[in-house]
Amino acid sequence: MNKVKITVLKTTFDKELAKEYGAEGLSACPMHTEGQVYMADYAKPEKFCDEAWKAIYQYVFALSHGAGDNVFYYGDWIRKPGVAICSCNDGIRPVIFKIESTDEKSEINYTPVR
Repeated sequence: MNKVKITVLKTTFDKELAKEYGAEGLSACPMHTEGQVYMADYAKPEKFCDEAWKAIYQYVFALSHGAGDNVFYYGDWIRKPGVAICSCNDGIRPVIFKIESTDEKSEINYTPVR
């Protein structure tokens, strides 16, 4: 298993939806900013949004286990092998991530409890 690089490409905010449905004072996601980089493998990176992790984990898992040699979905989504562009599930202020496979080997740094 290799590490995967996660880069925050864009944070967005839909003012119309926020006006109609959002809580008072809602703004763009406070968890992530454009340009942030995380390295991941089997576990959610420290300070990474739990909900965003649930949305992108399947792509992180696939790329960390070698799916980077191919393009996703028969080549009709992303043209570059080893890359996925995904977003979190927040419909008012989604964050868009680039997930890239790397050659950096992953190491499990904990002892499982039996």
